[in-house]
Amino acid sequence: MADKQFTVESAEVVHRGAIVHTEVLSVRTPEGDLVERQVVRHPGAVAVVAIHNGDVVLVEQYRAALDANLIEIPAGKRDIAGEALEIAAARELVEEVGLEPRSLTHLGTFVTAAGFSDEDIAIFFSDDCVDVGRAVDGVEEAHSVVHHVPVAKIGPWLVDGRIADAKTLIGLYWARDKGLIDFSPIFE
Repeated sequence: MADKQFTVESAEVVHRGAIVHTEVLSVRTPEGDLVERQVVRHPGAVAVVAIHNGDVVLVEQYRAALDANLIEIPAGKRDIAGEALEIAAARELVEEVGLEPRSLTHLGTFVTAAGFSDEDIAIFFSDDCVDVGRAVDGVEEAHSVVHHVPVAKIGPWLVDGRIADAKTLIGLYWARDKGLIDFSPIFE
């Protein structure tokens, strides 16, 4: 891997919001030029591929950025300072779909949009959950719908447009590739 040879010389916060803030960075290039880059700073998120009674548990909720509902694996931001990833994942699973995981397996962490944001999402897997009832936290969650899809039938959802969310696609494929779930071939 090549040396980065870029140096951030300054960073100015130009917007501070409830969830994210935006910075303008002055970056020195390998040639010595100074360029500006806008970066969205995000606390990161967690998500869980949850299997309960043989079903993939998904949540459909409104996403203002798209002005549309998306079907996703349960997820949420890491907004409690110092909270362990596993604790955050368990908390979000209870809030969004009412399942408490007795065990969690870390599938991996990915960067969502490195061109403009530092957000990363840690994805977990659990097939050992107890139904404890939802602990809804937020207006979108209050109007969300929980879906239970048999594992064997989730494949077509990944290609027919019902699931377009990146963390959900990544999480389901990672769980399949690690041998944790088995769903039908997508293209037959």
